[in-house]
Amino acid sequence: MDLMGHQGHMQMAEPHVRHGLAPAAGAPNLHAGHSVAMFRDKFWLSLALTIPVVFWSTDIQHWLGYTAPTFPGSKFIPPILGTVVFVYGGLVFIRGAWSELADHQPGMMTLITLGIIAALGTSVAGTFGLFDIDVWWELTSLITIMLLGHWLEMRAISQAHGAINALAALLPSTAERLKGEDTESVPLSELQVGDIVLVRPGTRVGADGMVVEGTADVDESLITGESKTVPKEAGSKVIAGTVASRGSLRVRITAVGDQTALSGIMRLVAAAQASGSRAQALADRAAAILFYVAVVSGAITFVYWWLSGDKEHALIRTSTVLIIACPHALGLAIPLVIAISTSLGAQNGLLVKDRLALERARNLDVVIFDKTGTLTRGSPAVSEVFVAPGFSEDDLMALSAAVESDSEHPVAKAIVAEAKRRSVNVASATNFESLPGRGAKAFVEGRSVVIGGPRLLTETKVTMPPGVEKRTTDWASDGKTVLYAIAEGQILGAFAVEDEIRPESREAVTELYRLGVRVAMITGDSKTVANSVAQRIGIDEVAAEVLPADKAAAVKRFQAGGKKVAMVGDGVNDAPALATADVGIAIGSGTDVAVESAGIVLVRSDPRDVVGAIELSRATYRKTIQNLVWATAYNLVAIPAAAGLFVRWGVELRMSVGAVAMNLSTIIVAVNAQLLRRLKLQR
Repeated sequence: MDLMGHQGHMQMAEPHVRHGLAPAAGAPNLHAGHSVAMFRDKFWLSLALTIPVVFWSTDIQHWLGYTAPTFPGSKFIPPILGTVVFVYGGLVFIRGAWSELADHQPGMMTLITLGIIAALGTSVAGTFGLFDIDVWWELTSLITIMLLGHWLEMRAISQAHGAINALAALLPSTAERLKGEDTESVPLSELQVGDIVLVRPGTRVGADGMVVEGTADVDESLITGESKTVPKEAGSKVIAGTVASRGSLRVRITAVGDQTALSGIMRLVAAAQASGSRAQALADRAAAILFYVAVVSGAITFVYWWLSGDKEHALIRTSTVLIIACPHALGLAIPLVIAISTSLGAQNGLLVKDRLALERARNLDVVIFDKTGTLTRGSPAVSEVFVAPGFSEDDLMALSAAVESDSEHPVAKAIVAEAKRRSVNVASATNFESLPGRGAKAFVEGRSVVIGGPRLLTETKVTMPPGVEKRTTDWASDGKTVLYAIAEGQILGAFAVEDEIRPESREAVTELYRLGVRVAMITGDSKTVANSVAQRIGIDEVAAEVLPADKAAAVKRFQAGGKKVAMVGDGVNDAPALATADVGIAIGSGTDVAVESAGIVLVRSDPRDVVGAIELSRATYRKTIQNLVWATAYNLVAIPAAAGLFVRWGVELRMSVGAVAMNLSTIIVAVNAQLLRRLKLQR
């Protein structure tokens, strides 16, 4: 699963250059060309101009019982500064409304524009004496509050989307390229595949590569989420953005620029931010409906109060209705929750490629794990060692590892790795000879030592000690590979070799059962091997001896009766099954993060992160519903109040209060969405 191999299938959804939010597919970008800094500056200047407008307002003076200083032209302070605020702070909304109407998609900007234009018309009419009214202060405070709301909204979304920018910041600006015996500092853009760079202690790796010389501990937490450093030596892979410590490395570059694993992660995060969402589509439809509701409600309000003879309040209440109906909170409710959940997932090793996959994960009935490479590590490892009477485990390991040191067979590497793990001093071997289909032999410390399976045992006709025979028979019945060590015609002991079960697998299964999700395992291995692994992990449902081409059909069987099924696999042989499942989850680390057929990628190769994906999905859904309910219920109550429906009971919602209430609603959904960050997925 090479990231570069999938690059052509993953088109990066470019986030907005300035505030970092890519609009959902098919949705207009309401803030195209805007920036957080622009709204911030407009807010503060508008606020500064609003203060004198409010201070010299006759209504405010009357209510608060003070008299503002008078001087020639002082009465023109509210209309002049009010007009400046309208032009300086309000035009951004008018331009947005024009864009919405040009796209035939009226929405939030159109509603704001209707409101402030109505407020401007009312203010001008009052200034010229057509009505006994003074609402310049309401117009300026309305625009100022709207600017504040948009500033807070864009800042919150920008912060929520900060995962991409944070990842980009991990790359150094330059690298030390080796040129003969000398080094030269070059920009990353000049690095090419095949170049050798020097990575000093405490510096970041500039591009993906292979260590050719040196040793160091590397912090790969940006990829794996684990704080523990990983030792690197010649032959080890390193990833762009990771940090070397306690040593230096010489690295041959294997991928640069957009080909690196870090760029792949950034593409996945950006694509997830821009991918479609049922919840977002629902919110967009609700906002569109609200526009027509607002226009109709505003028209009814205006006609009713005008015909009632209260022409001043007809204009004011109509403007208030249009402002209070603005779907600001509704428009923020879903995008912010999705942005935060996607970033939260990325921080915890969950790359959400398709937001629909994350949405569906909350309703899963069954999670199917592929065995090899998912519940197990996908490589053989020594699981048990049995020593014949008269020998020690260290002697057995030393002799066996000496023979296998020159072999390239995966099982031989497993024995050598076990000896290294036990810190056994491995002797030197001579006259190594590979025995195809049987094992290997060599001379170690003057003795002929042979390592092989049951076939070799038959050929050598050695006597099997009773203890060794009983133990190896049990291993074979569990589906484990059995290897014997024979020296000078005598059995020294035996090894059980199997595909190593990930230590996290059992906990993952237990946690899934706790969430009320059934767990199954699918594998092409024999029933004996499959049942042995399933029993040790705690899985009750097993489909064994399934060919890769038949895995998709097996997933469909689990989906019978409308069951929602997730398939967890390595993304290669499991691609059809991953695509067939309701939620496809690929497991992979390092550069294996780009899996085209999966909706969610587990960067840490930890099966427990499947639990994290379900928990994140459920928490995201709860926040989405909470925000939708609040934004919708708020408008259901606020629009009638703004229209003056409750005036007869002494309740009147003024324009400025309506603007405050509307922006308060926006702040509430923003704060509620931010609370999602308290979710702890790390284990």
